[in-house]
Amino acid sequence: MVPRERIVNLPRRKFLHLAAGAAALPALSRIASAQTYPTRAVRLLVGVGAGGGSDLLARLIGQWLSERLGQQFIIDNRPGAGGNIATEATVRAPADGYTLLLAVSTDAINAALYDKLNFNFIRDIAPVASIARAPHVMLVHPSFPAKTVPEFIAYAKTHPGTISVGSPTGGSPTHMSGELFKFMAGVNVVNVPYRSNANSMTDLLGGQIQLVFATTAAAVGYVRVGTLRALALTSATRSELLPAIPTVGEYVPGYEASTWWGVGAPRNTSAETINMLNKEINAGLADPELKARLADLGGTALPGSPADFGKLIVEETDKWGKVIRAANIKAE
Repeated sequence: MVPRERIVNLPRRKFLHLAAGAAALPALSRIASAQTYPTRAVRLLVGVGAGGGSDLLARLIGQWLSERLGQQFIIDNRPGAGGNIATEATVRAPADGYTLLLAVSTDAINAALYDKLNFNFIRDIAPVASIARAPHVMLVHPSFPAKTVPEFIAYAKTHPGTISVGSPTGGSPTHMSGELFKFMAGVNVVNVPYRSNANSMTDLLGGQIQLVFATTAAAVGYVRVGTLRALALTSATRSELLPAIPTVGEYVPGYEASTWWGVGAPRNTSAETINMLNKEINAGLADPELKARLADLGGTALPGSPADFGKLIVEETDKWGKVIRAANIKAE
């Protein structure tokens, strides 16, 4: 005769075994989901129109991810409102990994530049991966009397309000480079707004204005042939593209300004999806061909963890907020 306790305990052991298996199912389901992501096309929203540097960079990263993950990464251009249209569309999208944002330094600037936004960039966008960082170039016409940053500062202080600096769109990264320089160097130069960087460069070449902070990609050709003079780079370190050009920080300690790019996702996107994308993007940033393409756009690869990118976003938002409030800059 089978003892009574065996009749009772055997089903109980089976129950405990099944219960343990059931408890593991959600975790296994999440892992399987991350392993199979993506199963369809992913949209990468870009806050500018097709053809610019940010658009080209997005297409480089999108192509890399498409090849690595076996699904199409579609570049979805949503220009307008300084990039806020694309950012808000990403914030409102499902947190399933199928809508991503090309996050740009403009997003950190916009947090203070716009009085009313329908989202909080730091809170509502989950950092996935940083991609690249590119300095700006402090440019003057060759006829300008200053040949170095200290000479420029000395000239500006003895001729206050007589130097015009051209910059596109209030609050653009190149505009903010100039505002930070004015703030930290203690000089009074007059900002002249332009519709685009190309327009301000045209007037600098013609001598209508005296100073422009331009993207590296836009400046390098003029500098190499000598039609414009580069006084300095705005990055913390010198650039391989223009190795002989010093940085502003070599003369104005602590100065640094640049355009940076990364990938963000709606908040509450799973850690598994974020980590997978971060791993694949970092693999791309280590690829010599992709690094060379980024260099052509004036950028330097900026690999790191999601936490590293999140730290950069917080620091940049704080820095530009101080400059915007000090200079009383408003969105146009």
